[in-house]
Amino acid sequence: MGWKEYFLAALIVNIFQMAIAFVIFSFQGVLPLNPQGFPGLSWDLAFMQVISFGTNTNLQHYSGEGNCIQLPNCTTLTPGIPGLSYLSQMMAVQFLQFTSAATGISVAVAMIRGFIARSKDLGNFYVDFTRSLTRILLPLCFVASLVFVGLGAPQTLTGYQIVKTLEGATTQATQTILVGPVASLVSIMQLGTNGGGYYGANSAYPFQNPSPASDIFQIFLMLLIPTSLCFVFGQLIGKKRETRPVLWGAYTLFALDLLIAFTPNLPMVGPGMEVRFGGFFSAFWTVVTTAVTTGSLNASLSGLNPLVILSAFNGMLIQATPGGKGVGVMYMVMFIVLTVFIVGLMSGRTPEYLGLKITPRDVKLVMIAFLVHPMIVLIPTVLAYSTGAASAIGIGTNSIGFTKIFYEFTSAAANNGSDFLGATANTPFFNISTAIVMFLGRFTPIGLLLALGGSMINRKRLTTEAGVRTDSPLFSLILVGSILVLVLLTFFPFLALGPILGFFQGRVNGF
Repeated sequence: MGWKEYFLAALIVNIFQMAIAFVIFSFQGVLPLNPQGFPGLSWDLAFMQVISFGTNTNLQHYSGEGNCIQLPNCTTLTPGIPGLSYLSQMMAVQFLQFTSAATGISVAVAMIRGFIARSKDLGNFYVDFTRSLTRILLPLCFVASLVFVGLGAPQTLTGYQIVKTLEGATTQATQTILVGPVASLVSIMQLGTNGGGYYGANSAYPFQNPSPASDIFQIFLMLLIPTSLCFVFGQLIGKKRETRPVLWGAYTLFALDLLIAFTPNLPMVGPGMEVRFGGFFSAFWTVVTTAVTTGSLNASLSGLNPLVILSAFNGMLIQATPGGKGVGVMYMVMFIVLTVFIVGLMSGRTPEYLGLKITPRDVKLVMIAFLVHPMIVLIPTVLAYSTGAASAIGIGTNSIGFTKIFYEFTSAAANNGSDFLGATANTPFFNISTAIVMFLGRFTPIGLLLALGGSMINRKRLTTEAGVRTDSPLFSLILVGSILVLVLLTFFPFLALGPILGFFQGRVNGF
């Protein structure tokens, strides 16, 4: 396939899958495997959620267990937070988590093929998609699911369990144990850098993340495929040394995020943090989950230091630290092309990468891919305040309120999925606006970067060392500097109004 055919195939397959999930979400009330009797989701929430899971974002404006957590049993539901049936959790959520992850791997490999010497096309999407599912995701998730079951995560279809417990010395009471197909969802949500959780509390909930051992294992799964694809890049193009700028650049930026997050002091247990993991693993998880655009949480974002939130913003704004599976490598190649062009202009040398001359069209493609991100973040953030949608859900205009809204659309545009708002954002404005942002944030850069890969096919390679050497430590440092300058110049004013201002206000107030 050429890049247009490859992109169109990926787009059509994903839209068709979203349509199937939309039907399941909308009619889950009359479909089987719904022992709790959850009704179908509203059209705007179902629309938002299928795009969220289909774009590998997994931003959730619902709570998976619904409002049963407030009831002694789940036979009678009252209006409240929407929940999902077992069928929706498996046939819509987990289904799209597998297919969106496979799409990310496929498009990354396709773009890399454009840079391979003597490459004739970008491959076939259907073949890549099937291989990603059957050779990578399904086998690894099967093993990971068994590990999670062994660590204490439930995997059952028997319905919520009512058990007796003791409160005080003599009073007998009951408690609803919220179980379901949890282990299988956790495995693909972390391995596929999907994020999202079976429960509204995500991986802070004991059944989804039972112990420090499961916490570390989930962090390992999040980092596995994005890191592996850095090595795949060098392996495919036949120049393993070219792994260096991709890998070193990604993890240098990751180290800087960790430095920012742990600058105040060692994070201690505070409000919103799960005491089983403590402040260190809560902050570390937040940096990892935004660095690889997973978006899962093991603590409330509101309980973290503003500098931890700032490091989370950095991961989502850069999207290549090392980024989500597949898309992270694509973004790093985009930044490398930009850096090569900038360095070439400054040094008077020919801008070329891997022996391929960088043309004005290539620079236009990567610049458009870069500029799409701030546009779909900043415009809806402003609209949320100008239309009154933010105040309608109780979000103020101070630094904390602004951070929450800015974070919501940054997470949606980066296809990350972590957020402050949760089910409180279940309004037509936020459902529709975040759905549009997620869709554009996913498929616009993919289309543009596939076009970049396609333009490299059959391009004459330079036989002399006319360009900048890109496999050196010096270039990796220049690459990191270029990324930081580009991102900071674009987003610094908004970051200054949010987490940076929040940090200094907290220092003044004795935070």
